Amino acid sequence: MPAEIYLVKVGMNMTEGIVEEWYIADGAKVEKGQLLYRLETEKVNLDVDAESSGTVKHAVGEGVTMKPGDVVGYIYAEGEAIPANAGSAAPATAVAAPTSVTTVQPVAATSAVAATTGEGGRLLSSPAARRLAGELNVDINEVGGTGPGGRIIEADVQRAAAEQKAGSAGGPSSPIARKIARELGIDIATVKGTGPGGRVTKEDVEGAAAAAKARAVQAPVAARTATAGKTVPIRGMRKTIASRMHDSLQTMAQLTMDMDVNMDDAIKLRTQLVEEWAEEGIKPSYTDLVIRASAKALQKHPLMNASWGDDAITLHSDVHVGMAVALAEGLVVPVVHDAAERGFKSLASETSRLANAARDNKFGLEDLQGGTFTVTALGMFGVDSFTPIINAPQAGILGVNRIRDDIRWEGNTPMKTQVMRLSLTWDHRVLDGAPAAEFLRTVKNLLEAPYRLLV
Repeated sequence: MPAEIYLVKVGMNMTEGIVEEWYIADGAKVEKGQLLYRLETEKVNLDVDAESSGTVKHAVGEGVTMKPGDVVGYIYAEGEAIPANAGSAAPATAVAAPTSVTTVQPVAATSAVAATTGEGGRLLSSPAARRLAGELNVDINEVGGTGPGGRIIEADVQRAAAEQKAGSAGGPSSPIARKIARELGIDIATVKGTGPGGRVTKEDVEGAAAAAKARAVQAPVAARTATAGKTVPIRGMRKTIASRMHDSLQTMAQLTMDMDVNMDDAIKLRTQLVEEWAEEGIKPSYTDLVIRASAKALQKHPLMNASWGDDAITLHSDVHVGMAVALAEGLVVPVVHDAAERGFKSLASETSRLANAARDNKFGLEDLQGGTFTVTALGMFGVDSFTPIINAPQAGILGVNRIRDDIRWEGNTPMKTQVMRLSLTWDHRVLDGAPAAEFLRTVKNLLEAPYRLLV
């Protein structure tokens, strides 16, 4: 019997998805661990790879909406007879997809990241990967992981072995160059070496990574130009955003208020922290300051850290702040968990990780769940004021606008100052205007005395 390929269920709330792209053509061979298809869900896009080898037959084409657990194809083992009508089966009813058939990993996981460690410093790697590393004489501690959470899988070890073989065969490279190449997702075989005898150096890899990043920045503009005048299917992330934003406005009593904040001291503090933490690679942003201030304010104003329910309002005991990140295909809101309990350095490091993970599509589902309040920023686009839409069922969302030059008065003397306007949208069913204003004023006071954000 062929192994069935299921539309993998991702998260408890997933209701539908599509095979956005088949990586293995109908009737082509697939090897265990090879990417099989790209899954598009309501929240994220994922790659699914095969854990068995054989011939792939598609049951559905690309772009067909299916339910989790539906059969989307089959893998026929070597020598197994393939019926003439294989691949034409109707979708199965939703059943649990067995983990023995497919493994889910983030879509950008083909670019290796530094392998992560678990409890006690244990390197996160599968038993099969460790066994294969021993067989291929690969140091698993130098292998970049592309599995969930940076876990090292068999495909990572195979890639490292191939790179190692290529390096010794005619494209010499230093161990540190190979390590950095894996961490940056660079195919070292494509890097031209400038070292002695054409050896690939650390600088060569970093230069190749910078060039690749520059091309990636230009790609979205080129893509938009190439597709101008065409229709765009409403599906996946865009469909979800449209549905949720419309439902949010239809089902909530949303109002927005603005408040100006003097940012002179906050600007000085951020400048000092950027310099002080530069060696650690931590660069706090103004949005980080707002997230930190919001988290502390939410502890004092629990009605803003709440959710509306059918029979009751839930006041959350934990503060988990979502941060909206704009992508080419839409908006995602990764969550800074326990934001009120973190020190500011920890918070700034986490927001940077989440923003990069969102843009590279390397976040886990846990990074998108559990938010109790959201902060969204448009100040980098020169926006002075806007009306954020609440991420239901949360009770509020805070918009961050640009920092602008303004005037304050000391007696009869005008003094130049720098001001940021905050735009708060709140659910009037959960709290009234006065408590909403008190929350916003607390955020303002914290930003105007920013040393309080460090304690």
